[in-house]
Amino acid sequence: MSGVEISLLTSSLSFPFCNNKWSQVQCPTTSRSQFDVPRIKRRRIGIVMASSSACVQKLLELGTKIVAVGRNYAAHAKELGNAVPKEPVLFMKPTSSFLENGGTIEIPHPLESLHHEVELAVVIGQKARDVPESTAMDYVGGYALALDMTAREIQATAKSAGLPWTVAKGQDTFTPISSVVRDELDSLSKSNVPDPDNLELWLKVDGEIRQKGSTKDMMFKIPFLISHISSIMTLFEGDVILTGTPQGVGPVKIGQKITAGITDLIDVHFNLEKRKRPGSC
Repeated sequence: MSGVEISLLTSSLSFPFCNNKWSQVQCPTTSRSQFDVPRIKRRRIGIVMASSSACVQKLLELGTKIVAVGRNYAAHAKELGNAVPKEPVLFMKPTSSFLENGGTIEIPHPLESLHHEVELAVVIGQKARDVPESTAMDYVGGYALALDMTAREIQATAKSAGLPWTVAKGQDTFTPISSVVRDELDSLSKSNVPDPDNLELWLKVDGEIRQKGSTKDMMFKIPFLISHISSIMTLFEGDVILTGTPQGVGPVKIGQKITAGITDLIDVHFNLEKRKRPGSC
């Protein structure tokens, strides 16, 4: 069963986030309704079914940042002519770039295409700072499948000038993502992914396979990434780490359709359209 379980107090609603944690949302107490319960004690009164849209929205409210790892697969680094890094290459993406499963990726003017990069996303379940590698997996709340959409022409110009990649990576709709707020019965909960270092990622464009690779080929594994990143910046509940993409990245154009997945666990789909300019019809 998939859903959002509600636990009611007289003045609060609680929504489950990763790893069975409860995030409190305060509600007004000035009026009462048929759904109010006595303030004698806290009790769970039922399950309200919710769509993945509500789950993704909860992530947007909780998460503060997306930390992406570049060149974490040697074959991908080589296919773009980049050196294989000796330590993780990190860059940031804003949470405003998230796009729900089934949404439309917008290609900004004057571009005609973007590059697709399919990735395993690690969702942080609790505040993490200076986390040792030995206990890093305790801070994982769950997983998601994400795409790191990239304006490659903009990125190439920025790289040649020694400038950040933000404009190439952080625009609206540039981080399509599956539902990430999971209960223990859902496919991408931590308990249902016992070996995140052995997952097959794949991506198709208009039904043609473009990317297929395994997380076993990541150079920097998840515990190391969490430890390393948390030594630089505090990770909060709902923050997302994009762990890198396997080889096979390439362009996808207006009117095409992306489908992607983690074999035997989840799949997502997105359309591509030209972003409408302000004032255009």
